[in-house]
Amino acid sequence: MPGQPLHTEALVLLKQPPTDRFQQFTVFAPAHGILLCLQRVSTKSTPTSQRLDLFDEAELFLESSNQGRTWFIKEARLRRRHTAIGGSYDGLRLASSFARIIVRNPVGAESRVRLGGLVRRTLGAFDGAARPDLVYLKSLYCFARDEGYPVKQQWWQNLPPAERAIASEMLNRPLAEQTALPGAVAGVIHQLEDYLRGHTEILLE
Repeated sequence: MPGQPLHTEALVLLKQPPTDRFQQFTVFAPAHGILLCLQRVSTKSTPTSQRLDLFDEAELFLESSNQGRTWFIKEARLRRRHTAIGGSYDGLRLASSFARIIVRNPVGAESRVRLGGLVRRTLGAFDGAARPDLVYLKSLYCFARDEGYPVKQQWWQNLPPAERAIASEMLNRPLAEQTALPGAVAGVIHQLEDYLRGHTEILLE
């Protein structure tokens, strides 16, 4: 009996260590949400564009034999590879943290396309970013705001005036114009994460 087919665009958010036969990925598809995918580990030489890696954006041809609990990757056509993320420890750490947050907090079907745009922009920003800490802060704030939480009205407005001004600069200035010190950014990230843990249903790490 043939498996259930699926053709979709997706972004690779998690990559598990391979087994003898398969490499496991967790991907986000704007049209379908979070999918668990398996790609066969071949002993033969395979074109690089066909082997998925962490943070890839790809067109996937999938098949499932268990009603969509897992999907076998029959073909993967690479659209974009964010190789520079792995060149920075902080970039890789924070991009991975953001990706795990997306996986841990599935959104409704009505929000998937919007979230796909945010994830795509975020991975593009992390790709070679000089300030991955600011990319993480901006992206986490946007994710919470887009999910309907009053982060501006409830979190930002309740910061002390001096900290509110600093946070506003970090959130609103383009990355190329940012001058905030890493310690100051870490402080704002900590405050935002504390707010999300205490006042929202968003699951952080």
